[in-house]
Amino acid sequence: MQTITVLGASGFVGSAVTRALARRPIRLRAVARRRFTPPPGRAEITVVAADLTDRAALADAVAGSDAVVYLLLADGGWRAAEGAERVNVGVLRDLVELVGGDGEPPLVVFAGSTTQVGVPPREPLDGSEPDHPATPYDVQKLAAEEVLKKATAEGVVRGISLRLPTIFGENTVEGGNHDRGVVSAMARRALEGQALTVWGDGTVRRDLLHVEDVAAAFTAALDHPDSLVGGHWLLGAGRGDQLGEVFRLVAREMAAQTGEDPVEVTCVEPPAHAPETDLRSITIDSTSFRAITGWRPEISLSDGVRRTVAALTSSVQGRVRT
Repeated sequence: MQTITVLGASGFVGSAVTRALARRPIRLRAVARRRFTPPPGRAEITVVAADLTDRAALADAVAGSDAVVYLLLADGGWRAAEGAERVNVGVLRDLVELVGGDGEPPLVVFAGSTTQVGVPPREPLDGSEPDHPATPYDVQKLAAEEVLKKATAEGVVRGISLRLPTIFGENTVEGGNHDRGVVSAMARRALEGQALTVWGDGTVRRDLLHVEDVAAAFTAALDHPDSLVGGHWLLGAGRGDQLGEVFRLVAREMAAQTGEDPVEVTCVEPPAHAPETDLRSITIDSTSFRAITGWRPEISLSDGVRRTVAALTSSVQGRVRT
């Protein structure tokens, strides 16, 4: 029976990947900083609480793994500064040093970011562009990806990097972390009756991908590794949704949930500290990954926003009742 270890299993993406893998007849090791309730399923699940910056704890966590899904993310998310390098790069460096040995190298599927390219040189991005990361987070993600590619070239691991776009959606595992991205942030504001503010004229586009579709991409990579190993692959819905329209959709869905009038969506000038990457549109062409794996996004923007808003409203109402 295959043993798959998920590092960062209680995170927003990690929770969804853990839930998807729990449906399979495998040994599933779900590793997080704190214990959480695993999802039901066919898998033999072991939950491991560990600080993976401790090499000994990391070694124990991944021992005997046929595949490792690497979803660690330092506190502070995409705006993480230099202090996050230990988590965003150092743990992966430790991992490839620890898992080398006799036998077939383990598969390592790593969560990168489409923003590693820096200021988008064109639309859509397809993964062939040169990388010029513009933020500390993206520099770290690229550095980690390069560690993985080097270890793959040396035959230590079989590495695959899936570069993720802007992800949104609801939490899928009890005790897992909730989405802290832009869609959920706007939904929380709308629930509080606050106006939603969008930078510029609202026409900047983001490739928004629901977290369950992201989880499906990771399972697809695990199922089709041979043609993916050694490369980086961009994931996206390919829509390029205008943020102003997304925010208005959030406002309407929240109004439908609460019975209140939709909150206002207003355009504001971007703050002076906003990086240029925040002001540029990004859409993704994931044709290469789709052709190899057969993966396709299944959840539409409207359905994903509806689910996100409904889950947030239910969560808040549940806390009020208790």
